[in-house]
Amino acid sequence: MSKHATTKETITISKGSAEVLHIYIPYNPAHIERIRRITGRTWQAKEKVWVIPYTTSAIQEFMNQFEPVDVQIAPELWVESEDLQEWKASKGNNTWSKELLQKALTLRGYSRKTIKAYCNQIERFLSSCQIESTAVTTSVVQTYCLDLLERRISHSSVNQTISAIRFYCKHVLHYPTEIQYIRPKKQTKLPQVLSEKEVIQLLTSVTNLKHKTILFLTYSSGLRVGEVVRLRCSDLDIERQTLIVRQGKGQKDRRTLLSHLAWEIVQEYIIEYKPHRWLFPGQSSDRHLTERSAQKVFEEARQRAGIVKKVSVHVLRHSFATHLLENGTDLRYIQELLGHTSARTTQRYTHVSTKNIQRIQSPLDRLDLGD
Repeated sequence: MSKHATTKETITISKGSAEVLHIYIPYNPAHIERIRRITGRTWQAKEKVWVIPYTTSAIQEFMNQFEPVDVQIAPELWVESEDLQEWKASKGNNTWSKELLQKALTLRGYSRKTIKAYCNQIERFLSSCQIESTAVTTSVVQTYCLDLLERRISHSSVNQTISAIRFYCKHVLHYPTEIQYIRPKKQTKLPQVLSEKEVIQLLTSVTNLKHKTILFLTYSSGLRVGEVVRLRCSDLDIERQTLIVRQGKGQKDRRTLLSHLAWEIVQEYIIEYKPHRWLFPGQSSDRHLTERSAQKVFEEARQRAGIVKKVSVHVLRHSFATHLLENGTDLRYIQELLGHTSARTTQRYTHVSTKNIQRIQSPLDRLDLGD
């Protein structure tokens, strides 16, 4: 058997040169009979390989004779021939399977949120392109992403779409080479923050003790919404005045601040609600509160406080970082508290801090314009 054959029944087609293609076939009388029907085919006994012309007509004849499931396309040829790509995908056994994608992502340690996002992206992609099977080609991906950008979908969302498709093709469809793609340039957006006065308005507007505890901890410790709802009672370390975030973004544990005021409110909450496993249980005590519920708690508080900024609960994390920076906390400490891998991510808050900006006098204020 030739070294190019991958299994006892797999046929491999590869590029021999600019003029010919090589076809390696494990001995099978039916397959030999089919290859003989292709116009211009020859047999090279020394190399034990069939040779056909590298032409559109010869490729079409080859596709007519064989089933895609029996054929493996070599990477170099895959990149060059969209005809073979489409044939392999559209007639193969690679139908959309959410379960297979979920399994592949889970095995590689992706978070629940990323798994959900990737599945949604792939489902929308295949549905929008009206691809019943998985005929994913470079041109289809580029056309789809261009349409997203023209509909003013954010660059970060389009980049996530590309990452999802790339993962799907590589780890679920097992394409021999990656789909070619062009990522849109990342947009630079400053995080929105609340002023300290607005934070006071927000926190004092809440009367429900459970809701109050959620918002106090989110702001005082700089937590993501997914982190605050997954807190366990054992994660609060009052002796060291810290709070442990377990398996936050990027599957990382970290310690952050536990303020005295927040701890006092937590104690009141524990006495009244008596939580066991989860600090904030959901409707069922064996499950934590949903992120959506925490979002609603914040939204109701925002409206009650009369804050007109259209912001989500994540603004409390941004505000935590910005207020620390404005009060003189070193950026490196803020990076650790937030759990950022890169300092560049934390440096965004230097652009929204007003502490230094307020020290600068506008040139207009230096002009003597008279009356």
